[in-house]
Amino acid sequence: MAKLEELTALLVNEIDDFKNSIEKLEKINDQLNDTKIKMDLSEYKTMIFSHQKEMASHLKAIERFENRFNNKIIQAKIYPNWAVVVFVL
Repeated sequence: MAKLEELTALLVNEIDDFKNSIEKLEKINDQLNDTKIKMDLSEYKTMIFSHQKEMASHLKAIERFENRFNNKIIQAKIYPNWAVVVFVL
Protein backbone atom coordinates (compact mmCIF):
# COMPACT_ATOMS: atom_id res chain seq x y z
CA MET A 1 0.00 0.00 0.00
CA ALA A 2 2.84 2.37 0.79
CA LYS A 3 4.23 1.91 -2.71
CA LEU A 4 0.85 2.76 -4.24
CA GLU A 5 0.59 5.91 -2.13
CA GLU A 6 4.11 6.93 -3.13
CA LEU A 7 3.32 6.38 -6.81
CA THR A 8 0.09 8.39 -6.60
CA ALA A 9 1.89 11.21 -4.76
CA LEU A 10 4.59 11.17 -7.42
CA LEU A 11 1.97 11.24 -10.20
CA VAL A 12 0.15 14.13 -8.53
CA ASN A 13 3.42 16.08 -8.23
CA GLU A 14 4.24 15.39 -11.89
CA ILE A 15 0.76 16.45 -13.00
CA ASP A 16 1.05 19.69 -10.98
CA ASP A 17 4.47 20.40 -12.49
CA PHE A 18 3.09 19.70 -15.95
CA LYS A 19 0.13 22.04 -15.29
CA ASN A 20 2.49 24.79 -14.11
CA SER A 21 4.65 24.35 -17.17
CA ILE A 22 1.61 24.57 -19.44
CA GLU A 23 0.51 27.80 -17.71
CA LYS A 24 3.97 29.30 -18.17
CA LEU A 25 3.97 28.34 -21.85
CA GLU A 26 0.53 29.91 -22.29
CA LYS A 27 1.77 33.15 -20.73
CA ILE A 28 4.82 33.16 -23.01
CA ASN A 29 2.59 32.43 -26.00
CA ASP A 30 0.31 35.34 -25.09
CA GLN A 31 3.32 37.65 -24.75
CA LEU A 32 4.61 36.56 -28.15
CA ASN A 33 1.23 37.13 -29.75
CA ASP A 34 1.04 40.63 -28.23
CA THR A 35 4.55 41.58 -29.36
CA LYS A 36 4.63 43.87 -32.38
CA ILE A 37 7.64 43.88 -34.67
CA LYS A 38 8.36 47.00 -36.69
CA MET A 39 10.56 46.86 -39.74
CA ASP A 40 12.94 49.71 -40.48
CA LEU A 41 12.60 50.50 -44.18
CA SER A 42 14.34 53.87 -44.19
CA GLU A 43 17.57 52.45 -45.61
CA TYR A 44 15.70 50.76 -48.43
CA LYS A 45 13.72 53.92 -49.14
CA THR A 46 16.90 55.94 -49.55
CA MET A 47 18.37 53.30 -51.85
CA ILE A 48 15.22 53.25 -53.99
CA PHE A 49 15.11 57.05 -54.09
CA SER A 50 18.73 57.30 -55.25
CA HIS A 51 18.08 54.59 -57.85
CA GLN A 52 15.07 56.53 -59.14
CA LYS A 53 17.19 59.67 -59.46
CA GLU A 54 19.84 57.73 -61.35
CA MET A 55 17.26 56.21 -63.69
CA ALA A 56 15.74 59.66 -64.33
CA SER A 57 19.16 61.05 -65.31
CA HIS A 58 19.73 58.09 -67.65
CA LEU A 59 16.32 58.66 -69.20
CA LYS A 60 17.11 62.34 -69.78
CA ALA A 61 20.43 61.41 -71.41
CA ILE A 62 18.67 58.96 -73.73
CA GLU A 63 16.08 61.60 -74.65
CA ARG A 64 18.83 64.14 -75.41
CA PHE A 65 20.60 61.59 -77.62
CA GLU A 66 17.34 60.81 -79.41
CA ASN A 67 16.69 64.51 -80.04
CA ARG A 68 20.21 65.06 -81.39
CA PHE A 69 19.89 61.99 -83.60
CA ASN A 70 16.52 63.16 -84.95
CA ASN A 71 17.94 66.62 -85.67
CA LYS A 72 20.88 65.09 -87.55
CA ILE A 73 18.48 62.99 -89.63
CA ILE A 74 16.36 66.05 -90.42
CA GLN A 75 19.41 68.15 -91.36
CA ALA A 76 21.00 65.41 -93.45
CA LYS A 77 20.92 66.06 -97.17
CA ILE A 78 20.76 63.01 -99.33
CA TYR A 79 21.35 63.47 -103.06
CA PRO A 80 20.82 60.89 -105.75
CA ASN A 81 23.97 59.59 -107.50
CA TRP A 82 23.10 61.19 -110.83
CA ALA A 83 22.81 64.64 -109.21
CA VAL A 84 26.21 64.27 -107.56
CA VAL A 85 27.81 63.30 -110.88
CA VAL A 86 26.19 66.21 -112.72
CA PHE A 87 27.19 68.82 -110.14
CA VAL A 88 30.73 67.55 -109.66
CA LEU A 89 31.49 67.55 -113.34
